[in-house]
Amino acid sequence: MYLNSLKPAEGSVKTRKRIGRGTGSGRGGTSTRGHKGAKSRSGYSQKSGFEGGQMPLQRRVPKFGFKNINRVEYKAINLDVIQSLAESTNETVLNFDFFKAHGLISKNDKIKVLGRGELNKAVEIHAHGFSQTAIESIEKAGGKTVAI
Repeated sequence: MYLNSLKPAEGSVKTRKRIGRGTGSGRGGTSTRGHKGAKSRSGYSQKSGFEGGQMPLQRRVPKFGFKNINRVEYKAINLDVIQSLAESTNETVLNFDFFKAHGLISKNDKIKVLGRGELNKAVEIHAHGFSQTAIESIEKAGGKTVAI
């Protein structure tokens, strides 16, 4: 085998269509664009969403709803997560920095403690919000809730 005898696999290389090179080529004249109309002309580009003059889908479908710009997004932390953290770290005060250090929130998040799970340890929790069931469970376990 020599370098000059190498060739690509059978059927892997195809010759490109040479369009607009005279009538004898079979692809001259209209250059495979058909007769007349916008698509046959140079400079044509279809706008995204254009459906040939038919009312486009994004205009047919009605608008609904709105985004409330004053909505406050909270990062939810449940009591079962707090219980496992309190057991593993033996901390009694769980504040913003504690949750951030353990990867539960990022620096711009607001914390809301929710009542899923059970709390058996007396801990002081600092958060932006608490659900009613969470407050009851924390105080029942001998803990304290502090709103930031």
